[in-house]
Amino acid sequence: MGAFVRAELTKIRTVRSTVWTLLLAVALSVGLAYLLGLSWRNAYDRLENFDPLVAGFMPLTLGQLPLVVFGALTVTSEYSTGTIRASLAAVPDRARFYAGKVLAGTLVAAVVAVVTVPVTFVVAQAGLGPYGTSLGADGVVPALVGACLYLTLMCAFAIGVAAALRHTALVLGILLPVLFLGSQGLGNIPAIKAVTQYLPDQTGWVVMHLAGPQDDPRWARDYGAWTGLALLALWAAAALAAGYLSLRRRDA
Repeated sequence: MGAFVRAELTKIRTVRSTVWTLLLAVALSVGLAYLLGLSWRNAYDRLENFDPLVAGFMPLTLGQLPLVVFGALTVTSEYSTGTIRASLAAVPDRARFYAGKVLAGTLVAAVVAVVTVPVTFVVAQAGLGPYGTSLGADGVVPALVGACLYLTLMCAFAIGVAAALRHTALVLGILLPVLFLGSQGLGNIPAIKAVTQYLPDQTGWVVMHLAGPQDDPRWARDYGAWTGLALLALWAAAALAAGYLSLRRRDA
């Protein structure tokens, strides 16, 4: 399995779009974090239910989009170029081939998340200035861990969807609008929250303090922080299972 993972990492490293996509994920998250922190610092007196942790994690809702694109391209680039045939000829065992691809993609996403999340948080607090908080404050470390898991699982979810659908435009045409709209807070609209709170991207919002005060019935979700991440893990597992069934049953 180690050889399969190394082979997939080589593929990822040699695709030109990979570096730019991952750099965009970091730059978008960090850049938006400072701008948001600075904006909230100047408007502090007008903010309701101010939570400095929100500024540290809200940028990730847009910064995750390049990671989703990366996860999709990890799979669909081989189908669009036709190299999937050579890959499957070299590794006829499709279960091991798929496992290697998933492990490689999620490993890269995890490394990017571990770098991006704390830097984004620190930069946002710098933008907030005297209204910010520190890494040692109560509740910060669990939120940072949760955010790293969230980004990694979202990439795994994208890999599974891409393996099931196989076409870059189709995958991104479905995922990006759903995730972009979700990041605008559809999960907090009372009329539809009962359903949208269970969408993949929404399930990670509680652990990142983005779902609103959970002691307020207007914002409270029907699940807790870590239950939400468990739901996201189920979404990712279902998508990966669907991707494997597609790879196993359909010709390249």
